[in-house]
Amino acid sequence: MAIPPPPDKVLGVMILTRHGDREGFYQDPLTYTPSFTTITPLGTVQLFQLGQQLRSMYLDPVSSLVIADVNSDLVDQTQLHVRADSGGEGGVIYDSTVALLQGLFPANPNFNTTLASGQLVQGALGGYQYVPIQTVDPSNEVSLEGWTNCATFDAATQAFYNSPEFLQKANESAHFLSLLPPFLDGRPATLVSMWNVYDFMAVNGVHNASFAERLPPTFLEQARDLANFHQRGVFTSPQLDGIGNITGRTILPGILQDLQAIADPKNPLKIAYQSISYKPFLSIFNMTGAAEQNPGLSNIVNFAAAALLEVRQPASGGPPVLRLKFKNGTDEAEFTTYDFLGRTGDVSLGDVIDSVNPALINSTAAWCAVCENTKDRGCAALASHVAKRDAGLADSAGVLNLKSKQFMENGFLGVGLTMSVNLALFGILMFFGFISVGKGRHSRAGSN
Repeated sequence: MAIPPPPDKVLGVMILTRHGDREGFYQDPLTYTPSFTTITPLGTVQLFQLGQQLRSMYLDPVSSLVIADVNSDLVDQTQLHVRADSGGEGGVIYDSTVALLQGLFPANPNFNTTLASGQLVQGALGGYQYVPIQTVDPSNEVSLEGWTNCATFDAATQAFYNSPEFLQKANESAHFLSLLPPFLDGRPATLVSMWNVYDFMAVNGVHNASFAERLPPTFLEQARDLANFHQRGVFTSPQLDGIGNITGRTILPGILQDLQAIADPKNPLKIAYQSISYKPFLSIFNMTGAAEQNPGLSNIVNFAAAALLEVRQPASGGPPVLRLKFKNGTDEAEFTTYDFLGRTGDVSLGDVIDSVNPALINSTAAWCAVCENTKDRGCAALASHVAKRDAGLADSAGVLNLKSKQFMENGFLGVGLTMSVNLALFGILMFFGFISVGKGRHSRAGSN
């Protein structure tokens, strides 16, 4: 009997989740400016149970997927990196993050300390573990909400609404949309507002018994199909660096940076977790080819949906590889493995980086340029800095020109002095970043 090959070693995992069930929510269909909303008890349960499932997969010593050398009982903060979007659905996303972490690292009585007096003190709530969460405010940081205040994105959204494809879909769906006003409490029943239409129907279908009873059985799925069409057209692009992929282009640098850290044997990181809205899923699955190979991944993901990127060391040797898994909320009990990047099976981390790196937006300055923004999200400070730099350069260059002219007129400008002036001007240009010297520095994916 043939001996089965040894299993791959799981070095760590990147976790991406959509928040749990929440109350009603509205987004401006032109700019995606959000309204306020709050998580529901159901939403906290969904994420807590997801955290428990992930714990059984990656932290249980008897699991075939247990992460190598991970501290599974007490949180080792060097092994964990957690980020949560605190923007549009910020409170909901943050609360969902806390709920998942409660399931991933439950209270442990070993979270205790002995005082100098000899007294043993256990952590609050039976040893509840407080995992650090980095909240990402979109007014200060662009990575988790690349679309916010992005004029180029807004223009592309409007262009999509005016496109022949969109107008044809609006015409085809006009009869269905005309039947919806009795169920929308005054909301516009248009294809432009289709995400808001679907979200209102979905939320009330769960939390409003009379609404759920009145709604015809096929209406929710028809609305979802139209919402999927709508959001694919807004949050994806056929071109890798298209503006519709702005959410993937800003979030992927951080994801790749964490994946590289997990793959590095000198780095202690084991689990990276980004808690987000549904929008980045659309762009990420599109940019990595996962949606093309698996059309179901091209749709709006459900509440509590989760994507996993396992970093694996092949038993046969070679560089670390990635395995993509996805579970669409509570509609699916287990995670399914998906192909991506046009390959079958696992893909090397290096190949993933090489594939998407040309389209990534690695800094606020790059985002400001792509989005043609000079006033929001740090762009005003950058614009002011550039203006001062340019003014300083002009003043310095003017002084040098004046001195050079004076020396010329007085007959004192020899070869040595000419070189001195030129070197001074060269130094100023270097100082203000207009000239670089030496070999170019290769930027690592995800670096700022």
